[in-house]
Amino acid sequence: MKRFGEFEAVGGIDFTISRGEVFGFLGPNGAGKTSTMRMIACMSPRSGGVLRVTGRDPETDGSEIRRTIGLVPQDDALDSELSVLDNLHIYGRYFDLPRKEIRKRAQVLLEFAQLGERANTKVDELSGGMRRRLTIARALISRPQLMILDEPTTGLDPQARHLVWDRLHQLQSEGVTLIITTHYMDEAEQLCDRLVVMDQGLIVASGTPRELIDSIVSKEAVELRLDPGDATGLVEGLGTLVDRVEMLGDRLCLYGKDGDAILERVLGLGIHPISSFVRRAGLEDVFLALTGKSLND
Repeated sequence: MKRFGEFEAVGGIDFTISRGEVFGFLGPNGAGKTSTMRMIACMSPRSGGVLRVTGRDPETDGSEIRRTIGLVPQDDALDSELSVLDNLHIYGRYFDLPRKEIRKRAQVLLEFAQLGERANTKVDELSGGMRRRLTIARALISRPQLMILDEPTTGLDPQARHLVWDRLHQLQSEGVTLIITTHYMDEAEQLCDRLVVMDQGLIVASGTPRELIDSIVSKEAVELRLDPGDATGLVEGLGTLVDRVEMLGDRLCLYGKDGDAILERVLGLGIHPISSFVRRAGLEDVFLALTGKSLND
């Protein structure tokens, strides 16, 4: 539980993360994700309840817990005027590691992040993807048991995102536990073994990505862009063929077991959308069903 004065940012949530698991937090802005992550990272005290991180209590063992955690914030916060290698060396000193050990670990991490040829390059000369990989590598200098990553691939191009995903899969294979927040639904489906959906400080659903999709939303979705005024008549004419309808700005999303049949019925009603496509329902649809918001709200 986390309160700021009279405002309850995080309610009585309950979850357990297993060693070596990739665990995701999804939610709109203000849902309580950041407050929860800060409590796990021993950056903010809880207001009530019980919290254990790597088996310890942050209230009494905060400094010891922090030594076992690698933190990747949304903003890279690197020393931009220093080289890639110097960033690793300086961060290693925060953990009182011997200089010889830091040099050894830094070389391994440069290869892990595919930055070996950039060791002496200043950070402000790196691309966004390179800076993100350096931030992850820097967080690993202490060989943490747990990595907390806030929006790890925000702003990256698809190629850079996939490279970061590959590095995170490698960390999991080495037994590192990962906690991730993300607004990218393909990222959550690719990376997370389990996840929770938060809204207004509470967990409103939890499970594997596939479990959430199968249990909360219909199998397929039809997205339509319509002229103003067409949506009302369309909803009334579909009857029992549609399980649920969502308005998404200038789009109408229709959910059911057979997307092609829904689209055929739409066209049969004499309604001709500006554009249309049938797709498999996903985590974005789960989120809309649970909160009435898109993940970017």
